[in-house]
Amino acid sequence: MALSINEIKSGLTILVDNDVYQVIDFQHVKPGKGAAFVRTRVRNMKSGNVLEKTYRGDEKIESAYVDERKLQFQYASSGIYHFMDQETYDEVAIPAPVLGDQTKYLKDNLEVVAYSYKDDILNISLPNFIHFAITHTEPGIKGDTAKSGTKPATIETGATVQVPLFVNSGDKIKIDTRTGGYVERVY
Repeated sequence: MALSINEIKSGLTILVDNDVYQVIDFQHVKPGKGAAFVRTRVRNMKSGNVLEKTYRGDEKIESAYVDERKLQFQYASSGIYHFMDQETYDEVAIPAPVLGDQTKYLKDNLEVVAYSYKDDILNISLPNFIHFAITHTEPGIKGDTAKSGTKPATIETGATVQVPLFVNSGDKIKIDTRTGGYVERVY
């Protein structure tokens, strides 16, 4: 469906050169002389690249209907990650390149939101915070709680994160999946 420049808003998904983009930011500009136009910042839904694009008043923008589905992670096998659709209970297989670095936070039965366009999965969205158990880290030394500093720790998915010196193997921690950083120790 073709849209006019007046219908552009944040969160809208559009087609740009046959790729699906989401509008991050937009600005309607009405210069004193000449026709109005819209400056937009759009993010590629597949690669995450940000692009700045300008649309003139007479241009038509093609909208893209992106479907959101709730999936539950089941298992990984030779570079393919298997999820279960929460509504239809169908199995959905997603190759590792689509998921990118998010694979290091996937643990059994984790619920995610998948974004697809014409039955092609573009990417997934993890919960902002996930609890993990520490499987290995160097032991803390008495008195380390008073000074700041970090050490590497391996979580249950095999990923390595930086944690404070007082965290030990077997502890449970909360991680911010957007930054990959330690948030707090949980009990």
